[in-house]
Amino acid sequence: MTVIWNDNAPIYRQLKERIVVMMLDGQLKPGDALPSVRQIAADYQLNPITVSRAYQELADESLVEKRRGLGMYVTEGANAKLLASERERFLREEWPAMVERIVRLGLRVDELLRAIATPEKQS
Repeated sequence: MTVIWNDNAPIYRQLKERIVVMMLDGQLKPGDALPSVRQIAADYQLNPITVSRAYQELADESLVEKRRGLGMYVTEGANAKLLASERERFLREEWPAMVERIVRLGLRVDELLRAIATPEKQS
């Protein structure tokens, strides 16, 4: 499995973000087991310590839980917690820049809504 890592962020954070996206997209559901540290390290050609650090951050945020001798599992409520925190982060960090650009470009609300309704027709 070939993955291109971004040089602008630590790999463990990028791995964590990939897992978060999988949770938000429903690919990982509450009760699902995460692949083992060794499996991820082998698949992505990473140091197991890097994978462990990503998993530990997920555990610290109560998104996954360690089950002794069994591995890491997605917790109940992880998706709702992620949605709330990701929405808050989006509104705090990303949305202001988008609004600034929308205003700068003079886009109207009806244009934006039309673009959302028919994204494939936009160029």
